Amino acid sequence: MSKNEPLAYRMSPKSLDEYIGQLNIVGEGKLLNRMIKADKLSSIILWGPPGTGKTALARVVSHSTKNRFEKINAVTSGVAEIKSIIAEAKNVLMNPSGRVVLFIDEIHRFNKAQQDALLPSVEDGTVILIGATTENPFFEVNKALLSRSTVFKLEPLDKKHLIKIMKNAIEDRERGLGNLNINITEESLDFLADLSNGDARTSLNALELAVLTTPANADGSLSIDNNIVKECLQQRTISFDKNADGHYDNISAFIKSMRGSDPDAAVFYLARALAAGEDPVFMARRIILCAAEDVGMANPQALVVASSAAQAVHMIGMPEARIILSEAAVCVATSPKSNASYIALEKALYDVKNKDTGEIPYHIRNAAVKGMSDFGYGEGYKYAHDYEGNFVKQQFLPDVMKDTVYYSPTNNGNEIKVKEYMKDKWKVPR
Repeated sequence: MSKNEPLAYRMSPKSLDEYIGQLNIVGEGKLLNRMIKADKLSSIILWGPPGTGKTALARVVSHSTKNRFEKINAVTSGVAEIKSIIAEAKNVLMNPSGRVVLFIDEIHRFNKAQQDALLPSVEDGTVILIGATTENPFFEVNKALLSRSTVFKLEPLDKKHLIKIMKNAIEDRERGLGNLNINITEESLDFLADLSNGDARTSLNALELAVLTTPANADGSLSIDNNIVKECLQQRTISFDKNADGHYDNISAFIKSMRGSDPDAAVFYLARALAAGEDPVFMARRIILCAAEDVGMANPQALVVASSAAQAVHMIGMPEARIILSEAAVCVATSPKSNASYIALEKALYDVKNKDTGEIPYHIRNAAVKGMSDFGYGEGYKYAHDYEGNFVKQQFLPDVMKDTVYYSPTNNGNEIKVKEYMKDKWKVPR
């Protein structure tokens, strides 16, 4: 290999024995392990964050398969190149097996027409597809192509795996840095692994940069400490892209943490989102939604706080907006919870869409329009403020819906008072 190639590329494994991590899919006895070792691969999609070993797995296959192996990148390739590869695969003289293992990096960047061009050849077995993607394939990959493939989910690498990968690079004389006298402590390796956030490519790139930019000692050795590591990496790798699939996972975790009354988890996922460049106004909208849906009448002030926070975020902007968002998120997370008002509306919507709900009673119809009172509009209506306690019992629902209960207050927070008030006025348990 050329020494001009990045360390991460040079250290790419050639066999499963060299592959580190992802034991859940390539460990001994696992399906993908058996497929590669037996050279009986079927079409697969490798889905996971950057630096988790998707391309490395494809290279392992390229070294182990007896079939023709081709690699393309979806960013720079098109239908013409796909058709050319398929035509060469079917040429018996050039390729006696009549099959090709085709690795497509970033397959999510192929449009529908490009993905459709693969279908017939994947269907008849001419092409054994290996697609790599950082995006959720169930959203980004053609459903027909997906149904003909097995999806394997790769997770961020453990720190112990990252440290092992870096140690291998430091010791390897042929492909790595083994010809250099490198002094790096276990603490610095652990620090670098922690900053890399499960991304092997990031850790190897930072290690290589540290080696290349560190002056040699008098004895020719290179001493790498935490300060050098931090300089080379600058900051911890953000583990998700605000525009990618991780965006939806993080916002889901954020809302569920507020709903679950965990302020620590709520501010953690808020911090994750902001560090990745998430729009603070978007986060404010999510807090408003949670305040209405999950806190509801148990603490009506939570919606006021969330709405005020959204307005303040819009006025102030980042970075100070993070303070406002944190207060609103903690307020919602620590509020008593009730979705009773939301459930009430869902029940009412179901009835409106699926039942004969009758007509609005005449006594509460609009009698302000001239002449409508002649038809009985407003006749018999009792003005609540004319009665003791500003309340008088009368029918508001249509006759066929009389006595229907939609809103059932809980015993949480402010809703206890609401429940008592409703029971006292209507004398009906809810």
